[in-house]
Amino acid sequence: MIFAAGLALSGCLSTPTPLAPGLQGSVGVPNQGVLTEAEELPVRGLGFARYRPLSTHYYGRPRLVRALESAAASVATHAPGGAPLFVGDLSAKTGGRIAGHDSHRSGRDVDLLFLVMSPAGVSRPSPGFVRFEGDGLALPEASKDYIRIDVDREWWLLRSLLLSPDIDVQFMFVCHEVEALLIDHARALGESDDLVLRAETVMLEPSDSLRHDDHVHLRIACAPEEAVSGCSGGGPRWQWLPAYPVGPSLTAQDFADIAREDPFQLDGVARSTAALQSGDAVDGP
Repeated sequence: MIFAAGLALSGCLSTPTPLAPGLQGSVGVPNQGVLTEAEELPVRGLGFARYRPLSTHYYGRPRLVRALESAAASVATHAPGGAPLFVGDLSAKTGGRIAGHDSHRSGRDVDLLFLVMSPAGVSRPSPGFVRFEGDGLALPEASKDYIRIDVDREWWLLRSLLLSPDIDVQFMFVCHEVEALLIDHARALGESDDLVLRAETVMLEPSDSLRHDDHVHLRIACAPEEAVSGCSGGGPRWQWLPAYPVGPSLTAQDFADIAREDPFQLDGVARSTAALQSGDAVDGP
């Protein structure tokens, strides 16, 4: 298992492999990982639609797909009659690199286009990845009509994801100005300090990529059971996230047992380690 995990986390695995049968689900880090047991987001559902209906990059962890469907349905219930949420790329079916992204490789990332409306407050379908200014307004190409972020519905979407029982949010990558609009709205609604703190903590304008002034990039954290089977990294382990399981400490006898089954014949190293732990002298080579 140690050897298999090393393969995955070092980037030696580009697809799921029988060499590492213990690794499954979201394996590795978001920018150097793979995916098994993926679920495909439907082309459309209550309150949402794929931005690229025919794309093959709509696979993710089943719990992420459930959370997206549930959050979109919650927005549709909260504000009936509004335009659907357009969902951008998730991951390929088996993970790995996809065009246009450095991450999105392990089924834990998804792009969510902003929910928008006219300046007069009429819900409009998103025209795509349009860059918004700090006041929440944007003028799409080849259009004479401004649109603005529907801050109420957008906050409800992100709120639903933050409170989802299916996922724990690692990051919501978005530019500072849009974050400020959303946080101000949340405070005006009287949202709890705990929820606002979580939102402020996970909303982040990236320093090593585009500003994300045209969409929200959601990343979910590894679940404790996923960490055991190969999920790793993607950001800090926030204090409200469930703790990872702690395995038992290895004894000198454990090292000796590992040495007897070592395919690389490193038994001498294991014997030396066991001797050091027991306080015995170690012979030279």
